[in-house]
Amino acid sequence: MYQFLWIFFIYAFLGWCTEVSYAALNTGKFVNRGFLNGPVCPIYGFGVVIVLACLTPLKGNFLLLFLGSVILTSALEWLTGFVLEKLFHQRWWDYSDKPFNLSGYICLQFSIAWGLACLFVVDILHPSIEFFIRLVPHTLGWVLLTLFAATMAVDLAATVRTIAKINRQLTQIDEMAARIKSASNELGENLADRVLDAAEKGADLREDWEDLMDNLADRREDLEDSLAERKAEFQEDLEDWKENLVQRKAELQAQKDQRRAARKADLAELRDKLQDLMDGEAFGQRRLMAAFPKMRSTDHTQALERLRRRMELRRDESKKRH
Repeated sequence: MYQFLWIFFIYAFLGWCTEVSYAALNTGKFVNRGFLNGPVCPIYGFGVVIVLACLTPLKGNFLLLFLGSVILTSALEWLTGFVLEKLFHQRWWDYSDKPFNLSGYICLQFSIAWGLACLFVVDILHPSIEFFIRLVPHTLGWVLLTLFAATMAVDLAATVRTIAKINRQLTQIDEMAARIKSASNELGENLADRVLDAAEKGADLREDWEDLMDNLADRREDLEDSLAERKAEFQEDLEDWKENLVQRKAELQAQKDQRRAARKADLAELRDKLQDLMDGEAFGQRRLMAAFPKMRSTDHTQALERLRRRMELRRDESKKRH
């Protein structure tokens, strides 16, 4: 147990150094890679422990050691990616753009790289690591291991808390975006139904007038006075209806303008809240998103992209100011 714990922590640190160096070569800048905030990548520690525990008897056979390393490390990487995604609803890395990948968790290119790395570790590097471990006094070794374990536990708790905050933030961003969309749609509201109702009433009045004219055509001589009177009444009713329609239309337009102004104010407030929400960062959030540039949310894809773009914009603005 003592030996394996030291192996785990040493290779977790060396794995972190490898990831940082790889990122520096690709991006030209330092990026604190890894799931945790500290200088460790636990998956490397677990990977080397598993390979040494299972494949040390194959040390003299390069082909079997290589194939066994490829299988074990690929299985560990696939399982780690799958478990992290199910636990935190985030895809931390994605090899979907690489040929011969499996669910995006592993790909042939990196599986071969892990196999070659394990050959180097088992045959060349690990004897020196074992010598270093034996140099550390046993009591001091346990004290250091306890310190490392406690520090990693605190780091893990802080990272899990950060991820939980990010997920809550993404949920709130999606909810806020939905409210903004709803408010925007309401601004496109029109009076079509009410105008149609008014038009139908106007058509009814015209039909009544036409029916009346048809019915009175045969009795024109006897009912000229009544017709004139009736016509005047209808004309007056029509004029009143037109005035009422104009007044009602003006009232409805005023109500519409008032609602539109209120919706615009609500929309502006929602946008400000959304911006404040995206500007609020949890501890370690920027580091996590920089460490996993291909990270995507399984539940809130659009919200994560909005957050990423906002963070990039703020970073660019900060560079311009300085």
